[in-house]
Amino acid sequence: MSAAPYYREVGDEVRAFAAAHATRTPVLLKGPTGCGKSRFVEAMAAKLQRPLVTVACNDETSAHDLLGRWLVKGGDTVWQDGPVTRAVKQGAILYLDEVAEAREDVIVVLHPLADHRRQLHVDRLDLTLDAAEGFLLVASYNPGYRRGLKELKPSTRQRFIAIAFGYPQAELETEIVAAEAALEPAVARRLVALAGKIRKLEELGLAETVSTRLLVAAGKLIGAGVPPRRACAVALVGPLSDDAETTRVLQELVELSL
Repeated sequence: MSAAPYYREVGDEVRAFAAAHATRTPVLLKGPTGCGKSRFVEAMAAKLQRPLVTVACNDETSAHDLLGRWLVKGGDTVWQDGPVTRAVKQGAILYLDEVAEAREDVIVVLHPLADHRRQLHVDRLDLTLDAAEGFLLVASYNPGYRRGLKELKPSTRQRFIAIAFGYPQAELETEIVAAEAALEPAVARRLVALAGKIRKLEELGLAETVSTRLLVAAGKLIGAGVPPRRACAVALVGPLSDDAETTRVLQELVELSL
Protein backbone atom coordinates (compact mmCIF):
# COMPACT_ATOMS: atom_id res chain seq x y z
CA MET A 1 0.00 0.00 0.00
CA SER A 2 1.50 3.33 -1.06
CA ALA A 3 2.09 6.08 1.48
CA ALA A 4 -0.42 8.93 1.71
CA PRO A 5 0.60 12.07 -0.16
CA TYR A 6 2.46 14.62 1.94
CA TYR A 7 0.28 17.55 2.97
CA ARG A 8 0.88 20.06 5.75
CA GLU A 9 -2.35 21.53 7.09
CA VAL A 10 -2.43 25.34 7.16
CA GLY A 11 -5.76 26.06 8.88
CA ASP A 12 -8.92 24.03 9.38
CA GLU A 13 -9.23 22.87 5.77
CA VAL A 14 -8.96 19.18 6.66
CA ARG A 15 -11.87 19.34 9.09
CA ALA A 16 -13.97 21.41 6.67
CA PHE A 17 -13.38 18.99 3.80
CA ALA A 18 -14.11 15.92 5.94
CA ALA A 19 -17.37 17.50 7.12
CA ALA A 20 -18.33 18.32 3.53
CA HIS A 21 -17.73 14.70 2.53
CA ALA A 22 -19.80 13.43 5.43
CA THR A 23 -22.69 15.73 4.51
CA ARG A 24 -22.36 15.23 0.73
CA THR A 25 -21.67 18.92 0.19
CA PRO A 26 -19.68 19.89 -2.95
CA VAL A 27 -16.41 21.72 -2.27
CA LEU A 28 -14.83 24.59 -4.18
CA LEU A 29 -11.13 25.21 -3.56
CA LYS A 30 -10.03 28.68 -4.57
CA GLY A 31 -6.55 30.10 -4.53
CA PRO A 32 -3.50 30.94 -6.63
CA THR A 33 -1.55 28.54 -8.81
CA GLY A 34 0.74 26.13 -7.02
CA CYS A 35 -0.48 26.76 -3.46
CA GLY A 36 -1.36 23.12 -2.74
CA LYS A 37 -4.99 22.69 -3.81
CA SER A 38 -4.42 19.54 -5.86
CA ARG A 39 -2.12 17.99 -3.27
CA PHE A 40 -4.74 18.69 -0.61
CA VAL A 41 -7.39 16.78 -2.59
CA GLU A 42 -5.01 13.85 -3.08
CA ALA A 43 -4.27 13.78 0.65
CA MET A 44 -7.94 13.96 1.61
CA ALA A 45 -8.87 11.15 -0.79
CA ALA A 46 -6.25 9.00 0.91
CA LYS A 47 -7.40 10.05 4.38
CA LEU A 48 -11.05 9.30 3.59
CA GLN A 49 -10.09 6.11 1.74
CA ARG A 50 -11.95 7.08 -1.42
CA PRO A 51 -10.78 6.63 -5.04
CA LEU A 52 -9.86 9.89 -6.72
CA VAL A 53 -10.76 10.84 -10.30
CA THR A 54 -9.09 14.04 -11.51
CA VAL A 55 -10.09 16.03 -14.59
CA ALA A 56 -7.91 18.89 -15.82
CA CYS A 57 -10.49 21.26 -17.30
CA ASN A 58 -9.83 23.33 -20.40
CA ASP A 59 -11.88 25.04 -23.09
CA GLU A 60 -11.43 22.09 -25.46
CA THR A 61 -13.00 19.52 -23.12
CA SER A 62 -16.62 18.73 -23.97
CA ALA A 63 -19.34 17.19 -21.85
CA HIS A 64 -19.10 14.02 -23.97
CA ASP A 65 -15.39 13.73 -23.12
CA LEU A 66 -16.35 13.60 -19.45
CA LEU A 67 -19.48 11.46 -19.72
CA GLY A 68 -18.28 8.84 -22.20
CA ARG A 69 -18.62 7.83 -25.82
CA TRP A 70 -19.38 4.96 -28.18
CA LEU A 71 -16.26 3.31 -29.62
CA VAL A 72 -15.75 0.73 -32.33
CA LYS A 73 -13.70 -2.24 -31.10
CA GLY A 74 -13.21 -5.38 -33.15
CA GLY A 75 -16.20 -4.62 -35.32
CA ASP A 76 -18.48 -4.00 -32.32
CA THR A 77 -19.75 -0.71 -30.99
CA VAL A 78 -19.11 -0.48 -27.26
CA TRP A 79 -19.70 2.21 -24.68
CA GLN A 80 -16.77 3.59 -22.70
CA ASP A 81 -17.49 5.59 -19.54
CA GLY A 82 -15.83 8.97 -19.19
CA PRO A 83 -14.14 10.09 -15.96
CA VAL A 84 -17.19 11.78 -14.47
CA THR A 85 -19.40 8.74 -15.09
CA ARG A 86 -16.76 6.45 -13.55
CA ALA A 87 -16.50 8.65 -10.47
CA VAL A 88 -20.28 8.72 -9.99
CA LYS A 89 -20.52 4.93 -10.26
CA GLN A 90 -17.51 4.27 -7.99
CA GLY A 91 -18.46 6.72 -5.26
CA ALA A 92 -15.15 8.47 -5.88
CA ILE A 93 -13.99 11.97 -5.14
CA LEU A 94 -14.30 13.77 -8.47
CA TYR A 95 -11.80 16.63 -8.71
CA LEU A 96 -12.31 19.19 -11.48
CA ASP A 97 -9.10 21.18 -11.64
CA GLU A 98 -9.51 24.75 -12.97
CA VAL A 99 -13.26 24.32 -13.40
CA ALA A 100 -13.69 27.92 -14.61
CA GLU A 101 -11.88 26.93 -17.81
CA ALA A 102 -14.49 24.30 -18.67
CA ARG A 103 -16.97 24.79 -21.50
CA GLU A 104 -20.51 25.80 -20.63
CA ASP A 105 -21.94 22.41 -21.63
CA VAL A 106 -19.68 20.79 -19.03
CA ILE A 107 -20.92 23.12 -16.29
CA VAL A 108 -24.55 22.40 -17.19
CA VAL A 109 -23.97 18.64 -16.89
CA LEU A 110 -22.40 19.09 -13.46
CA HIS A 111 -25.18 21.17 -11.90
CA PRO A 112 -27.45 18.20 -10.98
CA LEU A 113 -24.44 16.56 -9.30
CA ALA A 114 -23.85 19.66 -7.22
CA ASP A 115 -27.28 19.96 -5.61
CA HIS A 116 -29.67 17.73 -3.66
CA ARG A 117 -30.27 15.48 -6.68
CA ARG A 118 -26.68 14.14 -6.86
CA GLN A 119 -27.49 12.79 -10.30
CA LEU A 120 -25.71 12.56 -13.63
CA HIS A 121 -27.64 12.36 -16.88
CA VAL A 122 -25.82 10.53 -19.69
CA ASP A 123 -27.76 11.69 -22.75
CA ARG A 124 -26.16 9.27 -25.21
CA LEU A 125 -27.43 6.36 -23.11
CA ASP A 126 -30.67 8.09 -22.09
CA LEU A 127 -29.65 7.15 -18.55
CA THR A 128 -29.72 9.04 -15.25
CA LEU A 129 -27.29 7.82 -12.59
CA ASP A 130 -27.54 8.43 -8.85
CA ALA A 131 -24.17 9.11 -7.27
CA ALA A 132 -22.90 6.13 -5.31
CA GLU A 133 -22.24 6.40 -1.58
CA GLY A 134 -19.00 8.26 -0.89
CA PHE A 135 -19.12 10.40 -4.04
CA LEU A 136 -18.01 14.00 -3.61
CA LEU A 137 -17.75 16.74 -6.22
CA VAL A 138 -14.70 18.95 -5.72
CA ALA A 139 -13.61 21.79 -7.99
CA SER A 140 -10.81 24.32 -7.95
CA TYR A 141 -10.20 27.64 -9.61
CA ASN A 142 -8.08 30.75 -9.39
CA PRO A 143 -10.15 33.80 -8.39
CA GLY A 144 -9.96 36.79 -10.73
CA TYR A 145 -7.30 38.70 -8.87
CA ARG A 146 -5.01 38.23 -11.87
CA ARG A 147 -5.60 39.47 -15.36
CA GLY A 148 -7.33 37.33 -17.93
CA LEU A 149 -8.75 34.62 -15.67
CA LYS A 150 -12.31 33.46 -16.07
CA GLU A 151 -14.87 33.76 -13.30
CA LEU A 152 -17.48 31.25 -12.17
CA LYS A 153 -21.12 32.20 -12.49
CA PRO A 154 -23.05 32.68 -9.22
CA SER A 155 -25.40 29.85 -10.24
CA THR A 156 -22.39 27.52 -10.16
CA ARG A 157 -20.49 28.98 -7.18
CA GLN A 158 -23.48 28.79 -4.87
CA ARG A 159 -23.72 25.02 -5.24
CA PHE A 160 -20.44 24.63 -3.32
CA ILE A 161 -18.92 25.51 0.00
CA ALA A 162 -15.67 27.40 -0.62
CA ILE A 163 -12.32 26.78 1.07
CA ALA A 164 -9.81 29.53 0.38
CA PHE A 165 -6.13 28.72 -0.09
CA GLY A 166 -3.13 31.01 -0.18
CA TYR A 167 0.60 30.71 0.11
CA PRO A 168 1.56 29.62 3.66
CA GLN A 169 3.25 31.87 6.18
CA ALA A 170 7.03 31.86 5.80
CA GLU A 171 7.79 29.46 8.65
CA LEU A 172 5.25 26.91 7.46
CA GLU A 173 6.22 27.31 3.80
CA THR A 174 9.84 26.69 4.77
CA GLU A 175 8.80 23.45 6.44
CA ILE A 176 6.83 22.39 3.36
CA VAL A 177 9.64 23.18 0.91
CA ALA A 178 12.22 21.42 3.07
CA ALA A 179 10.03 18.31 3.36
CA GLU A 180 8.92 18.18 -0.28
CA ALA A 181 12.37 18.83 -1.73
CA ALA A 182 14.33 16.92 0.92
CA LEU A 183 16.26 20.15 1.43
CA GLU A 184 18.21 21.61 4.34
CA PRO A 185 15.90 23.98 6.28
CA ALA A 186 18.40 26.83 5.99
CA VAL A 187 18.34 26.63 2.19
CA ALA A 188 14.56 26.28 2.14
CA ARG A 189 14.33 29.39 4.34
CA ARG A 190 16.34 31.43 1.83
CA LEU A 191 14.13 30.25 -1.03
CA VAL A 192 11.00 31.24 0.88
CA ALA A 193 12.49 34.64 1.73
CA LEU A 194 13.22 35.18 -1.97
CA ALA A 195 9.64 34.27 -2.84
CA GLY A 196 8.37 36.76 -0.27
CA LYS A 197 10.32 39.56 -1.95
CA ILE A 198 9.04 38.67 -5.42
CA ARG A 199 5.42 38.41 -4.24
CA LYS A 200 5.58 42.01 -3.01
CA LEU A 201 6.69 43.36 -6.41
CA GLU A 202 3.26 44.20 -7.83
CA GLU A 203 4.88 46.65 -10.25
CA LEU A 204 6.36 43.75 -12.22
CA GLY A 205 2.87 42.87 -13.43
CA LEU A 206 3.45 39.13 -13.28
CA ALA A 207 0.50 37.02 -14.44
CA GLU A 208 1.26 34.72 -11.50
CA THR A 209 3.82 35.10 -8.76
CA VAL A 210 6.18 32.56 -7.19
CA SER A 211 4.22 29.53 -6.04
CA THR A 212 5.13 27.01 -3.39
CA ARG A 213 5.26 24.48 -6.23
CA LEU A 214 8.03 26.46 -7.95
CA LEU A 215 9.97 26.71 -4.70
CA VAL A 216 9.82 22.95 -4.33
CA ALA A 217 11.04 22.55 -7.92
CA ALA A 218 13.99 24.86 -7.24
CA GLY A 219 14.73 23.00 -4.03
CA LYS A 220 14.80 19.64 -5.80
CA LEU A 221 17.28 20.99 -8.35
CA ILE A 222 19.49 22.29 -5.55
CA GLY A 223 19.26 18.93 -3.83
CA ALA A 224 20.34 17.28 -7.08
CA GLY A 225 23.51 19.38 -7.15
CA VAL A 226 22.50 22.38 -9.27
CA PRO A 227 23.99 25.63 -7.87
CA PRO A 228 21.25 27.59 -6.03
CA ARG A 229 21.36 30.65 -8.29
CA ARG A 230 21.15 28.53 -11.43
CA ALA A 231 18.37 26.43 -9.92
CA CYS A 232 16.35 29.57 -9.24
CA ALA A 233 17.03 30.93 -12.71
CA VAL A 234 15.47 27.91 -14.38
CA ALA A 235 12.84 26.98 -11.76
CA LEU A 236 11.66 30.44 -10.67
CA VAL A 237 12.72 33.20 -13.05
CA GLY A 238 12.19 31.33 -16.32
CA PRO A 239 8.63 30.13 -15.60
CA LEU A 240 7.49 33.54 -14.31
CA SER A 241 8.27 35.76 -17.29
CA ASP A 242 9.66 36.00 -20.81
CA ASP A 243 10.07 39.79 -20.63
CA ALA A 244 13.75 40.73 -20.66
CA GLU A 245 13.47 43.58 -18.14
CA THR A 246 11.32 41.60 -15.75
CA THR A 247 13.68 38.65 -16.00
CA ARG A 248 16.61 40.92 -15.23
CA VAL A 249 14.94 42.28 -12.09
CA LEU A 250 14.03 38.80 -10.91
CA GLN A 251 17.52 37.49 -11.51
CA GLU A 252 19.00 40.40 -9.56
CA LEU A 253 16.80 39.44 -6.63
CA VAL A 254 18.07 35.88 -6.90
CA GLU A 255 21.69 37.10 -6.90
CA LEU A 256 21.07 39.23 -3.80
CA SER A 257 19.20 36.49 -1.92
CA LEU A 258 21.34 33.41 -2.58
